[in-house]
Amino acid sequence: MAELNFKQELVGCFGYPVAENPTQAMIEPAFRDMGLDWRYLTLEVRPEGLEAAVQGARVFGFKGFNCTIPHKVEVIQYLDGLGESAELMGAVNCVVNREGKLIGENTDGKGFVASLKEIDDPAGKSIVIFGAGGAARAISVEMALAGANRILIVNRSATRGQELVALLNTGVKARCPELESVYAPWDGDFQIPSNTDIVINATSIGLYPDVDARLALDASTLASHMIVADVIPNPPKTQLVKMAAAKGCRVIDGLKMLVGQGVIGIEYWTGRSPDASVMRAGLEAVFD
Repeated sequence: MAELNFKQELVGCFGYPVAENPTQAMIEPAFRDMGLDWRYLTLEVRPEGLEAAVQGARVFGFKGFNCTIPHKVEVIQYLDGLGESAELMGAVNCVVNREGKLIGENTDGKGFVASLKEIDDPAGKSIVIFGAGGAARAISVEMALAGANRILIVNRSATRGQELVALLNTGVKARCPELESVYAPWDGDFQIPSNTDIVINATSIGLYPDVDARLALDASTLASHMIVADVIPNPPKTQLVKMAAAKGCRVIDGLKMLVGQGVIGIEYWTGRSPDASVMRAGLEAVFD
């Protein structure tokens, strides 16, 4: 008789708010497809409860967990260590239990670059990134490491925008000497420079339930040669995605990035590679 085992391994997502986060819809189908009796829990964790939540993950023996807004930076103080990319970025979106130690990694940028490379190589490209939070940090660092030679950070808060540019111009530039990073203030509708190759929304603007929220940019400055990407997974067709498609731009929606980083997260947690098409199908089913 086969040994009976009713214990599921646990992973999950800590965020606030988190009800609109669709990650579970792609992770659990991947686990089933892999023959793993694992569960992915979507857990609402308020900022004041983050330390206790991380301790809870330790107590329950989580194999790891994702962190989303607003925990990507604050969670670092409660972990046992950081992977190279997370340390460089100062942001964590994926925590991995390695022999009882909770180690912070960052898959956001890697997932984005993987989805971008299906369309074009970022090497030598000029990039505009809206935002300076955890997602912007991850994407800008990985884009620089992938060979982008100019990154323009556009952000409302000059302090946060300039902090990210300083990160890129110090720690990252040491590994990418050709990199030029600049901050631009964001007042009114931002005009995209004509020599831009890739435009990325790394803010939460347009995230459900604020689906009608519009990224403040001058649509007339978008050109068909540009690739436009939005990190928002819910809804996949944000106002920016619709605007860019109407201008003839090649578009990357938030589901592609979500799947890309999810594949890497599952590899971290399980040591095995999932089927990305199963994950994308799981997401498309909930947004059909």
